[in-house]
Amino acid sequence: MTETEVDPLFDEKPQTAGPVGRRIPMRYLAPNVITVLAICAGLTGIRLAFENRFELAVSMVLLAAFLDGIDGRIARMMKGSTKFGAQMDSLADIVNFGVAPALVLYAYMLDQARSFGWIAALLYCIACCLRLARFNVMLDVVGKPLWQNNFFTGVPAPAGAMLVMLPVYLGFLGLAPTRAIAFAAAAYTVGVAVLMISRLPVYSGKAAGTRLRSDWVMPTFLFIVVYVAFLMSYTWQTLTLTTIAFFITLPFSARAWKRYEAADRAALANTESAGSETPS
Repeated sequence: MTETEVDPLFDEKPQTAGPVGRRIPMRYLAPNVITVLAICAGLTGIRLAFENRFELAVSMVLLAAFLDGIDGRIARMMKGSTKFGAQMDSLADIVNFGVAPALVLYAYMLDQARSFGWIAALLYCIACCLRLARFNVMLDVVGKPLWQNNFFTGVPAPAGAMLVMLPVYLGFLGLAPTRAIAFAAAAYTVGVAVLMISRLPVYSGKAAGTRLRSDWVMPTFLFIVVYVAFLMSYTWQTLTLTTIAFFITLPFSARAWKRYEAADRAALANTESAGSETPS
């Protein structure tokens, strides 16, 4: 590779080769290491589930989701975003948000529903793959209104992973995983899969921006501390309430989308009306 060529993995001109080869900046490697650790955590969660160590299994899946959620942000903070990292992140999403939650849920409960439980797990995994593929394609869409960036189309994969494991949280809280409950959990799993591939607008929170008003800084810190404290002390109760709260927000997201659409239509109508009234 000559000095004028661009590295196909890291989209940058490489530094001068040393005695053992080219040198890649660490800012490119660190986010990818986190992505690999997330995959390891997700796969370890699957192993623990098949060993009937379900609480650790769910904890590993949640850890994988956390690591998978921060690797992209760390890459942007370190200015280490690359095409290679983006592809790694997409593959990790399939494992951590699709395969791992489905298999943990299947090992814990869905296996009692026999083939119907396995079909539900398969449908969830396929829906997660479709959801992620659609998300990657929509990143290249140009010309859409800026307000649409504040919404996801369908439930995002990380939220889907949190939602689909609700039966496991309830099981840890004392709900016995009977066969009837397993069939209900399978139907619930299919429902989450449908939400992921639906056209339902889901608020992304990007409208909040990257800056906070000064009077919101302390309340935000306090809320985060209290939430983490409850998550550490009452893990399954907190996750259950978080899942329910997410479901409650869905109608509000859809209503906000309709308000934006109505405002766009009104603005377009006003523009056309003003244009028609302009004298020739």
